[in-house]
Amino acid sequence: MAEIKLKAPGKINWTLDVIGKRADGYHQVEMLMQSIDLWDEVILRDSPSNPRSTGAPDIHIRGNSDKMPLDEGNLAVKAARLVMDRFEISRELEIKIEKNIPMEAGLAGGSTNAAAVLVGLNALWHLGLSISELTEMGTELGADVPFCVIGGTAVARGIGEELQALTPLKGIWLVLVKPPFGMSTVAAYQGLNLKSKTIYPDWKLAYELLKSGRLSELHRNLGNVLESVTEACHPEIGTIKNDMIQVGALASSMTGSGPTVFGIFPNFEAAHKVAKKFMLHYEQVYTVSTLDKGVDIIEGGFGTID
Repeated sequence: MAEIKLKAPGKINWTLDVIGKRADGYHQVEMLMQSIDLWDEVILRDSPSNPRSTGAPDIHIRGNSDKMPLDEGNLAVKAARLVMDRFEISRELEIKIEKNIPMEAGLAGGSTNAAAVLVGLNALWHLGLSISELTEMGTELGADVPFCVIGGTAVARGIGEELQALTPLKGIWLVLVKPPFGMSTVAAYQGLNLKSKTIYPDWKLAYELLKSGRLSELHRNLGNVLESVTEACHPEIGTIKNDMIQVGALASSMTGSGPTVFGIFPNFEAAHKVAKKFMLHYEQVYTVSTLDKGVDIIEGGFGTID
C-alpha cells in the first residue's frame, strides 16, 4: 500500500474570449488563466487488486462535500480510470478529496482534482510521464485540466489544451464572492451568440498591466465574454461586480462560466476588509492571493507497483 497527498489549487480567468466554434461543436477560446491560493487536498491510497476479482479495479472516492459525486461521474475518478486503462494497471485505489473550492463556481474545482489525480498517480506509480504528456491526458478529461496541471499564469488557446506559460503573477490579492447558485459551463457556452459579441478581451494588455503592477488601469481591461450569458440568467453577478468597485476593488470580473466574481486589491489588508463586508451577505467569500504553480505534491509519492 502506498499513499500520496496533493494540493490542488483553483484558478481564475483574468480574461476569457471565445473566438470561434469548431465543426465538432467545441468552442475555441483564448484565456489568460491564473492559479490561486484556494485549494482542495487530494489523497490517493492504493493497494493490489484482489486476484480473485473480475472486471475493472475498484476506485473508491469519498470527500467532505455532500454535493460531490462519489461515482464515475466525478472527474477525479475518470482521471484515475484513464491512467489505469492507459497503463494496464490493476490496483485498488481510494481517492479522498477535502473540498475547499466551491462547486459550479468557475474556479475549476473538478478540473484541478482530476489534474491532481494525474500528477499523483504519475508519482505514486513512477510512470515517468512528462508535463506535456500529463497535459495531453488532461485534455481528454476537460478543457481546464491541462492548465491545472501546470498552473501559475498561462494563456490557453484551442479548447484550452494549447498552453503558453508566462512569467507567473504571484502575490496579487483578490476577494472571491460565490453567489448561492451555480452555473453550468455547457449552458453558458450554449447560450453564447458569437455574432452578437461586443467585447474582445485583450489578454496581452491585461497581463502587462498585472505584471507591471499597474492595477488601477485594469478596470476597463479585464473581460469575459461569458459574463453577459451568465448575468442574463443571474443579474446578481452584475450587482456584485458593481459593489466590488464601490467598496474599493481596483477591478472586478467574473471567472470562467461563473458565477464567482473576483475583485483585485492592492494588498491583503484592503482585500480582507472588503471580504468581511461581503460576508455579511454571502456565505462563500474568500480572500486569496495568486500562485506561481498548479498541482503540488505535499507528501508521499514513492509507491511501487507489485
